[in-house]
Amino acid sequence: MTLIAFALVLVGCDQPRERAADLVLTNGRIVTVDSLLPEAQALAVRGDRILALGSSDDMADYIGEDTEVIDLAGRLAIPGFIEGHGHFLGIGQAKMILDLTQAHSWQEMVDMVAEAARQAEPGEWILGRGWHQEKWDETPAGSVDGVPTHHGMSAVSPDNPVFLSHASGHAAFANALALQLGRVSPETPDPAGGEIVHDDRGEPTGLLRETAQGLVRQALNAYMEQRTPEQIEADLRKQVELAGAAALANGITSFQDAGSTFEEIDFFKRLADEGALPVRLYVMVRGETPETLDARMDDYFMPDYGDNWLSVRSIKLVMDGALGPHGAWLLEPYEDMPKSAGLNLSPIAELEAAANVAIAHGYQVNIHAIGDRANREVLDIYERVFAAHPDAPPLRWRIEHAQHLHPDDVRRMADLGVVAAMQGVHATSDGPWVLKRLGERRAREGAYVWQDLWQAGVVVGNGTDAPVEDVSAIASYYATVSRRMNNGEIFFPEQRLSRMQALESYTLNNAYAAFEEDLKGSLAPGKLADIAVLSRDMLTIPEDEIPETTVDFTILGGRIAYRAD
Repeated sequence: MTLIAFALVLVGCDQPRERAADLVLTNGRIVTVDSLLPEAQALAVRGDRILALGSSDDMADYIGEDTEVIDLAGRLAIPGFIEGHGHFLGIGQAKMILDLTQAHSWQEMVDMVAEAARQAEPGEWILGRGWHQEKWDETPAGSVDGVPTHHGMSAVSPDNPVFLSHASGHAAFANALALQLGRVSPETPDPAGGEIVHDDRGEPTGLLRETAQGLVRQALNAYMEQRTPEQIEADLRKQVELAGAAALANGITSFQDAGSTFEEIDFFKRLADEGALPVRLYVMVRGETPETLDARMDDYFMPDYGDNWLSVRSIKLVMDGALGPHGAWLLEPYEDMPKSAGLNLSPIAELEAAANVAIAHGYQVNIHAIGDRANREVLDIYERVFAAHPDAPPLRWRIEHAQHLHPDDVRRMADLGVVAAMQGVHATSDGPWVLKRLGERRAREGAYVWQDLWQAGVVVGNGTDAPVEDVSAIASYYATVSRRMNNGEIFFPEQRLSRMQALESYTLNNAYAAFEEDLKGSLAPGKLADIAVLSRDMLTIPEDEIPETTVDFTILGGRIAYRAD
């Protein structure tokens, strides 16, 4: 903060009336995440920027006839949460199909599909997302790799193709008709980076890992392309509306979208022009070849489009799959599947080529890596690309997830200046079955090692990976500081972050990871007035009460964008 801006923090009462604020928050505990003024009692906003902070008395002269005043009555106000890694349109889409996140058994899923089939027209696709075999009450008899064969599902949906995405998004389940439309048979070879799971007779079970999902998705995409342009536009707008409402209700003012196509970015740009984006978006380009990136990146470089509503300056790549469906790429085989060490989803040479294109165009690179082998390969790529471009400015390249690391690679991340874009809630959601996948030693040394990374000097961000998890910043914050799993046990408590560290990971660190720390992530004069007001002080209340905290107000650019009932 400049000396001029700092002088505004403790403003007196002799300011002229034309400096009246549009919004003033009083009588609260405002934790700024700004080292120059860590706390204040009141805050004034003019336009979309913070005007001043100080005591409630200090703010009195900023209150004019048209100023909206909110008495915080002692409540906690913090910088608006920044979702550090999620899938914005995916949140909206997940709300428009079967929600399988609460299915406690395979039979519940079958029953949900049966009901949907009764209401569907013949040939209409039935879609769902969110199932996880490790969260079922029991493993059904006859399962393969913990998941039943498709026959029971197919029996209740003979006239409708069914495609149900795993909670991680890195596997899916298809019924007989969907497999047929995707031309998946006993003779179909596994695609590179994917696996068609078979039973002991060699028949496809319906479970498709990683890129094998694409076989059925091609048929689904052909079905979806039958929609008119007007229907496609209406569906996209509905997805944005639903995702935005969910984000704002959770105090999220900025959302880092982990992968959209150039066409989807064009859509976001139109919404920004209309003033119709519900939250600020930082969008990573995904799904393009190195050649296409090289041809189009300059046209899409938008660090602050639409008055800071849309930012595009990074690309998203994928190294491996997810730990749950045995797709994370490991240095050693899985404890519970010794025949496999996971899957490499993209050729190393292709990822490195894209990274070289990105650095030549001044783009950040963000690579999904979950297993320790995948994380090491990403660091190797980054090290080679940085060495080949010694004069390139620091571009804050990231590893998305960084869930399981070899201990030797923690220091390497710090030395290379790589950001760890992690998700606290994954540690506690995955924790009950991580030891099954990795064994106790590997899990203790490298799984979700938040504090080890922090102490090494790595910038650690936070998020939810929604819709993989619910887009609840408070739930992920609680997971980060408690590491308490649903079974009551604590997942390696030495890796917990302190409450202030966790708040920084969800605000200023995420802003830094998107080159936006001068605009967002802390509350200071001149910064965007993006603020979350919470029902309870989650920085001081007993730890087990943190999940009871809710969002009372979400203020976005000085405007109340969400108000609790």
